[in-house]
Amino acid sequence: MVDALGVAVIGFGWMGRVHTQAYARLPHHYPLLPLRPRLVTVAEEVPGRAEEAAERFGFASATRDWREVAADPRVRAVSVTAPNFLHREIGVAMAEAGKHLWIEKPVGLTAGDARAVADAVARAGVQGTVGFNYRNAPAVEAARELIVSGGIGTLTHARIRLFSDYAAHPDSALTWRYERERGGNGVLGDLASHGVDLARFLLGEIASLTADTAVFVPERARPPGATAGHALASGGAPGPVENEDYVGCLLRFASGARGVLEACRVSVGEQNTYGFEVHGTRGAVFWDFRRMNELGVSRGTTYQDQPVSTVYVGPGAGEFAAFQPGAANAMGYDDLKVIEACRFVRSVAEGTPYGATLTDAVRSATVLDAMTRSARLGSWVDVDGG
Repeated sequence: MVDALGVAVIGFGWMGRVHTQAYARLPHHYPLLPLRPRLVTVAEEVPGRAEEAAERFGFASATRDWREVAADPRVRAVSVTAPNFLHREIGVAMAEAGKHLWIEKPVGLTAGDARAVADAVARAGVQGTVGFNYRNAPAVEAARELIVSGGIGTLTHARIRLFSDYAAHPDSALTWRYERERGGNGVLGDLASHGVDLARFLLGEIASLTADTAVFVPERARPPGATAGHALASGGAPGPVENEDYVGCLLRFASGARGVLEACRVSVGEQNTYGFEVHGTRGAVFWDFRRMNELGVSRGTTYQDQPVSTVYVGPGAGEFAAFQPGAANAMGYDDLKVIEACRFVRSVAEGTPYGATLTDAVRSATVLDAMTRSARLGSWVDVDGG
């Protein structure tokens, strides 16, 4: 008999739905997991949204007040997919209530917020998984294995990019994402946080950096009511965009390798253009999220004119075998969250962390804070210890 794990989802926008569907798919992809999630309750403050989610996805109950989740004895684990400014308050409260935590990045607005949640999780002795989903791609895990094994030699330099057009339209609604108090540092927390996690996952810790930021769409219209996703809102009263549309950053890794990280949310013509290029003394490895199951690999001792081969990852890479039987059968974005859900539930079952943890969130947020500081000072800065 597989034990049930009572779960709740707090915040039911697009990411709340993704978490919910990931829980539901776990028995299909990971039938041997010792715990099986049971959807207990969903919390969402927008009127009617929680009730609709409960009816559609099968939660036993719904509420507009997330605090009821902390007091619910049926709930052992919680997904926090609410806006960034609520991460700290909700995350700390859930940990103090003894709930295991699967929380979306960037875990608050600053490294201080992420550290507060991490400390609460440590004090409570619960598990804490963080939504850095791109590291879960089997091709990314294969790239890391290649790098760690010395397959491309000593690392020299890397480029990491995260370009999107989700905020490129001038009529995009002025939601919490564009406010400093509720959305934090804009594209840094939204996209660059993923880039920092990939950089650390592949190349190790970042020692110092210099960054430049910009706001390219300085004003947007206020929406007339509740929004979901990246809605448009023409005709509303205009308001200022308070946080960053773009960041460009030079990185120095503790290993001595160098890197470039760029992220932009207003890149016309770019849809989820996420990826990396990592170079070493004997080769290189390339990954593009839009071709998620492929790697470009160059390795050998030719050095000049050394070819690049396309490798289609298969069942031997990461968690690929849980989804597809052979190489070049495509996996998609939602599959990465199923992997994340599996690692979260496995962490709860075994009492050992798997996948990205709150330590990773603190380290990422510390680098983001350093980017903000560097952009303000116009100089290189050291990354704090986290």
